Amino acid sequence: MTTSIILAGVGGQGILLAGTLIARAAMSAGLAVKTNETHGMAQRGGAVTAHVRYGKEVHSPLIPLGTATALAALECLEVLRAGEYLAPDGQVVASTERRMPITVSSGAATYPADVEERVKKLYPTALLFDAVQMAREIGNIRVANVIVVGALAARLDLPLECWHQALAAGVKPQHLEINQKAFRTGLHAAGAA
Repeated sequence: MTTSIILAGVGGQGILLAGTLIARAAMSAGLAVKTNETHGMAQRGGAVTAHVRYGKEVHSPLIPLGTATALAALECLEVLRAGEYLAPDGQVVASTERRMPITVSSGAATYPADVEERVKKLYPTALLFDAVQMAREIGNIRVANVIVVGALAARLDLPLECWHQALAAGVKPQHLEINQKAFRTGLHAAGAA
């Protein structure tokens, strides 16, 4: 069986690092891994997605619509944008952060005031939490992405040791301790710690 994960967010939120950590954890577990990233207008706050697929054998990095095992989002509206990838029994883990897309800040569109309620209605088992506030509380808002990865890890089948190896290999040594703390914070948010 292949596990397929969609990561969604906005440029600058750390989607690519999150994808790298998941891929490294799967490789540490001895699994085949394929990844793909879509940057869009990432430097201007545009949507960024990453596909991560792992299993005994993986033929393509692209996740077909309606088949993703999990969707992890660093911005709540991105759950709605990327939701078409999720399988009917797929898991959603998302930060409730709201980053206004360019279309909203330019006045061409409106950000839905009820975005969290929409997500909960579409995905009743979704785990929603404020990863940015949690990151602020542990001392660095830049680790919100790793908090989301930690929460996602609680819903995946990879051994905890593989996640620790992924962090050690994927994060600069001077940032490892705060990222380990962020990962544990995410696990705790998912009720796994």
